[in-house]
Amino acid sequence: MREKALTYLRTALGRPDAEFRPGQWESIEGLLARRRLLVVERTGWGKSMVYFLATRLLRDMGAGITLLISPLLSLMRNQFEAAARIGVRAAKIDSTNHDEWDKIEMELRENQVDILLVSPERLANDKFRENVLAHIADRVGLFVVDEAHCISDWGHDFRPDYRRIVRVLQALPSNIPVLATTATANNRVVDDVIAQLGNDIRLVRGPLVRPSLKLQNIKMASPAARMAWLAQTIPNLPGSGIVYTLTQRDAERVAEWLRVNDIKAEAYHADLETSQREAREQQLLGNEVKVLVATVALGMGFDKPDLGFVIHFQRPGSVVHYYQQVGRAGRAVDEAYGILMHGEEDDRISDYFIHTAFPPQQHVDAILDVLDKADGGLSVPQLESRLNLKRKSQLEKALKYLSVESPSPIVKIGSKYNLTAAARRYRIDEKHVEAITEIRRGEQAQMKAYREHAGCLMEFLAQALDDPHAGPCGKCAGCTGSPILSPDFDHDLANRAAIFLKRSHQPLKPRKLWPSGDALPAYGFTGRIGEALCAEEGRALSLWRDAGWGQMVAEGKYTVGRFVDELVGACVEMIEKWDPQPTPAWVTCIPSLNRPELVPDFAKRLAAALKLPFHACLRKTRANPQQKEMQNSYQQARNLNGVFEADPAAVPAEPCFLVDDMTDSGWTFTVAAAVLRRAGCPAVFPLALALNSPRMD
Repeated sequence: MREKALTYLRTALGRPDAEFRPGQWESIEGLLARRRLLVVERTGWGKSMVYFLATRLLRDMGAGITLLISPLLSLMRNQFEAAARIGVRAAKIDSTNHDEWDKIEMELRENQVDILLVSPERLANDKFRENVLAHIADRVGLFVVDEAHCISDWGHDFRPDYRRIVRVLQALPSNIPVLATTATANNRVVDDVIAQLGNDIRLVRGPLVRPSLKLQNIKMASPAARMAWLAQTIPNLPGSGIVYTLTQRDAERVAEWLRVNDIKAEAYHADLETSQREAREQQLLGNEVKVLVATVALGMGFDKPDLGFVIHFQRPGSVVHYYQQVGRAGRAVDEAYGILMHGEEDDRISDYFIHTAFPPQQHVDAILDVLDKADGGLSVPQLESRLNLKRKSQLEKALKYLSVESPSPIVKIGSKYNLTAAARRYRIDEKHVEAITEIRRGEQAQMKAYREHAGCLMEFLAQALDDPHAGPCGKCAGCTGSPILSPDFDHDLANRAAIFLKRSHQPLKPRKLWPSGDALPAYGFTGRIGEALCAEEGRALSLWRDAGWGQMVAEGKYTVGRFVDELVGACVEMIEKWDPQPTPAWVTCIPSLNRPELVPDFAKRLAAALKLPFHACLRKTRANPQQKEMQNSYQQARNLNGVFEADPAAVPAEPCFLVDDMTDSGWTFTVAAAVLRRAGCPAVFPLALALNSPRMD
């Protein structure tokens, strides 16, 4: 059987001299003997080859299909291609191929699929459980959980839907072989995964050190200095690579900065369409770009064996996150670089992720209370209309957290959430949450220790992951006693980067839909925002409290009480670059009852600088709570119901700039623009001094 497996391996890799890596055949052999295995091996070791070869051999023996739970679409795409190379018939069911579901379901029933790939979130789908899982449950020949650390509450990347995996496994026959794989699990996580999947699981653990990877830490707090270093260093690095950022906005602007400096770069993050992400992955795989500037959306499972470098623009929240990401580099090359930089913003961003990891009890109480009063359940839009909670993504996160609790206080029936009997006694396990939060703080401190570590950096990472084989690598900056790459940067280039950051103008995309429900009855705004009421694409001069203009805006608003003339000049320069069409012929602004002079004063000076008239034609009819107190889209729009009015006789029938100091959700601009359009203005261009959005990914 080993020789047969080796033949398959060589065919898959296209290398007649290929051999199994230590532990690979032993793992395959264990699955053929119907054992349960937890394989902890470094990234690039070949964990996917274990389950593809095992699938091929088990199918040859007459076994049923392999069910593979995989956490990311990017990971699924790579696995799909790898399966085809080895002659395994693979299919996936996810949100990107809805038109293929019926065909795949038929092929599954006719035993024409060898391996089915699904995300853990798919297990929560009623139709999937009824139309697919129920029909293949008694024919599963191998059950695989990739990135199994996600099963553990203690894992660095816990996903609530992974809890469903344990329930699915419990429903399958006990003699089905099980494979759980990960490269990022310390002893605590390993013990937790074993406890959940069954104590009869055998642990296969190999060394995590990657010999080809040269690690170095560079201390450089200023974002402009880091951007200068990237622009001068990346062209000289081998092959292509990844620059990781902690936020989407940094991914976008660092990529833009690199392009300004003639480096082929693209941003990659969760806000991109699936087709865009796929295209950019292929660009990197085909070396059509020098670098992808990515958030964690390009993480687990992305496989480019010849990746030459991974650079972190900011410090990740944990050592295991860092190891997983830096481990993308150097899989099949003799030399690759892993560079960690850090910034003054690192702690603030990491704290944000820790703070928003779990829904607070008061939010849970509010959700359960509203559902208790509803007859027949409530959908997410209906919940938004009744609750002033977090944004939609945070509400959905809370609902998902509650739905995977056991017993769950809520159940989803169709599109609506309903209470269960468990709701009356449900409370979040605060001790559990506090324990995990404390672990996250410890991981954050460990990452800071890595940043300051003077010894072997690879050994530090391996020890943090409880690798029993940890030892000095001999190649990192700590081992050699000198920098692998020069930490110096060109100060003129850093000055250019600082100017670029100041000019980091943010597009303001117009909203196309009014909130679901009756959020704005005073205006009668519902459904799609038609051309007659829609704003044009606008611009924000800066990001709130960001280096340069963003900090000036914050000081002007809360310290000085007036925006400096320098911001007027900056807006004029932005408008010249922007060149909105049709060209605005006048200026107005969002009125305020709290600070009636702050924004009008700035808008009048901007109008004078543009040699345009200023018209205070928008009026605020009543005081309303500040928009920053409204936490979801429905409440933000509802808070503006009937707040603005405009006299058609005072509104020039020409395009205008609509000025405000800050924008976040965009609803203030959306409603005010619609009011102006209804009063006769043919085009409204929103212009904000700052965009207040962390755009975390």
